[in-house]
Amino acid sequence: MVFNTFSYFLLFLLPAAIAFRTVSAGWRPKVLALSGAAFFVYFSITAVGGVGGAMCLGLFIWEAAVSRIYRTGSRLCWVGVALALGILAMFKYWNFATGLVWPSGANPWRWSGAFLPLGISFFTFEFIHYAEDRRLGRTEAGTFWEYLAFILFFPTMVAGPIKRYQDFLPALRAPSTDWAQDWERGITRILAGLVKKFAVADVLTTYSSHLNASDIAAARPWVLPVWLLAFGLQIYLDFSAYSDIAIGSARLFGLPVKENFDWPYLQTDLAAFWRHWHMSLTRWLTDYVYIPLGGSRVGTVRVHANVIAVMLVSGLWHGAGTNFLLWGLWHGVGLGVHRGWRMLHGEAVTTAAVPSPAGRFAGWALTFTHVNIGWAFFIMDLPTAGKFFRHLVTGWH
Repeated sequence: MVFNTFSYFLLFLLPAAIAFRTVSAGWRPKVLALSGAAFFVYFSITAVGGVGGAMCLGLFIWEAAVSRIYRTGSRLCWVGVALALGILAMFKYWNFATGLVWPSGANPWRWSGAFLPLGISFFTFEFIHYAEDRRLGRTEAGTFWEYLAFILFFPTMVAGPIKRYQDFLPALRAPSTDWAQDWERGITRILAGLVKKFAVADVLTTYSSHLNASDIAAARPWVLPVWLLAFGLQIYLDFSAYSDIAIGSARLFGLPVKENFDWPYLQTDLAAFWRHWHMSLTRWLTDYVYIPLGGSRVGTVRVHANVIAVMLVSGLWHGAGTNFLLWGLWHGVGLGVHRGWRMLHGEAVTTAAVPSPAGRFAGWALTFTHVNIGWAFFIMDLPTAGKFFRHLVTGWH
């Protein structure tokens, strides 16, 4: 991950933050856009995609140019949505989708040199958000440079949090001017993220790296849940560390970025877990998938179907594979069971109203267990996950 490198801090973050603080207001969007473009090209060449990956910057600049046609109430906004989805599908899902048509492995349409452009998943969600919110009149257009600054703001480019233009634009036009407080809190947040990443998350890979077919087959059954728990903790600490660094980095510019994690593993039901885990993604899926499908305003069956659809989208967004779809389905069904339980016991049943410490502990234990079982589908392909659970339950390899 680029946040772990000296290049990120010395070549990009510090120079760009200082330049942004010192130039005139009219140049601030250009500083963010140009530094973001340089960041994209540099880390594409050195880490992701090579020269071909760097050239993909042109696709995102083209999308920014297309954004100038968006008008409130205009169906032309769907052009931006289709363009963003098309680019994502081409790079991320082409081989997966064509592999479903040719499951034997002899896929004549396989793109052998496929790669993922840097940050493409986050680009896509921000493109779609802007196009849809322009159509609905929920945000102003801004200038070309302001929009380019929004999508190329490099602290959030690679791992989020997913931004909203209507939040970003006012801050871009009137950033905080308290250098001392911003830099003190920003650097503190960055250091906290680095410690979380290097001192804890990376140490846990010593255990989670064993979640492969050969190590699973050779392991004693009682070791397997330890490895899976290590991965569950690792992915949380890893991802929340990147969010810490992104939020702290943005603070150096005087720009606020919303929190992305809020103690999700302490929640006592699955719905609360998802309101506290990767919160910018949950809000995005709610606003741009769940509500357009009808949300909770439709019948019970449709509501459950909407929840499952949202979680399938979440799974597929995380990765192109049947295991990610199953991970999404696992959570979709779990959320449906939770919703059904609440309906059965009445809307008065909330996390805050759990009647006893024992009940709260039971809710936490069930939620924590459900989430961590689900990580098996996230980290392993389906045959390996099947071997994992078979060996765990029966001891049979």
